[in-house]
Amino acid sequence: MLILGVDPGSRVTGYGAVSREGRRLLRVESGTIRLRSEQDLSARLGQLQQRFEAIIDGLAPAVVAVEDIFTSRNPRSALALGQARGVVLAAAGRRALPVHAYPPATVKRAVSGHGRADKKQLQRMVQVLLSLERVPAQDESDALAIAICHAMSAASHLRG
Repeated sequence: MLILGVDPGSRVTGYGAVSREGRRLLRVESGTIRLRSEQDLSARLGQLQQRFEAIIDGLAPAVVAVEDIFTSRNPRSALALGQARGVVLAAAGRRALPVHAYPPATVKRAVSGHGRADKKQLQRMVQVLLSLERVPAQDESDALAIAICHAMSAASHLRG
């Protein structure tokens, strides 16, 4: 099963596709969608939709896993993040893909063993769990972590 993890953002959206082979998790593809900050938000969201739909079409995932909504100190940033997340959800919905959302602490706990891991710890654990040669960039790593979290959650549901 191919899982597409997504860390949505209004300027940078990370994505990471992970598959499971037995007990092993494999990175299939990952990267970032970088949007031009000089464009207005509606133009960036339109670009995000086009580029994310192209990724979905190219990878043909079975499921999309995304970070759940969390509160932010800056309401304006939280709103832009929510709008980018909405674009991701709509793109998955247009392809009739199931979407699973995970709170940040759940993702951190699944990947690092505790819910308060910092970004560097999370990046290093993603590298180790997927046997990557290099530490992935932060947004890419976050998306891979979300995919890993879903893979572990789906595996535990199959066992239990």
